[in-house]
Amino acid sequence: MLSYRHAFHAGNHADVLKHFVLIELLRYFNRKDKPWWYIDTHAGAGCYALDSEQAGKNAEFAGGIGRLWGRDDLPEALRAYIDAVAQFNPHGRLTFYPGSPALAMTQLREQDRMRLFELHPADVSLLEQTFARDTDRVLIRKADGFAGLRGLLPPAARRAVVLIDPPYEVKEDYRRVVDTVADAMKRFPGGTYAVWYPMLARPEARQLPERLAGLGAESWLDVRLAVNKPARDGFGMFGSGLYIINPPWVLPQTLESVMPWLVRALGEDEDAGFDLEHHIE
Repeated sequence: MLSYRHAFHAGNHADVLKHFVLIELLRYFNRKDKPWWYIDTHAGAGCYALDSEQAGKNAEFAGGIGRLWGRDDLPEALRAYIDAVAQFNPHGRLTFYPGSPALAMTQLREQDRMRLFELHPADVSLLEQTFARDTDRVLIRKADGFAGLRGLLPPAARRAVVLIDPPYEVKEDYRRVVDTVADAMKRFPGGTYAVWYPMLARPEARQLPERLAGLGAESWLDVRLAVNKPARDGFGMFGSGLYIINPPWVLPQTLESVMPWLVRALGEDEDAGFDLEHHIE
């Protein structure tokens, strides 16, 4: 399935949650001088023009990053994320939204490395253009990230953040996520694995966090942000979540302080809210 293009959804409420947390993960890894790897199984195009035909079709960014941009009442913990986005918009006007790899690059140091997978031929080409000057630190593969991940674990640095963020256009993605994480935990038990998932009415989506919990990780965190009431017909994403294995011990406290603010900023009706569960050894 190569129909999915993230450009249609760049900067929406799901990206805000996913990327705010991603920046927090990498900032935590930067507390130590030891190198780390960032591995992205579904990297996309790298960066997205918000004035493009794709991004403008539904203008999903308006209900996401657009509601945070330019505000002077941001929680301190959100500032690093907004500052990272601002690096791609130096003139102050929100015209570009960085995808996960581009945001990760803002935290990358000389000793750190990125490994990116993407299957869509057009997005791979754009990804290569985005990182054309960083080929010494960034390796891009036109390959299935689910299958490719196993060949990178354990990484040479023995420290890694792995983002698993498939489009979930087919039911098979839900099963492959669980199988991939289970295999990764065996190969590299100490890795930090962040799985993004959509909040949908379909049973596969509802069951995914439970299936990930069933893998038996000793340290985990599950955060969900709902922005509106589920549609009566059962179609459409009404929120999203991140299930993180081996999260930083400071992350729950950060989320407890930020998530209520995000609900107020991004919520669209009275059913907006968040859930946070965790167990950290």
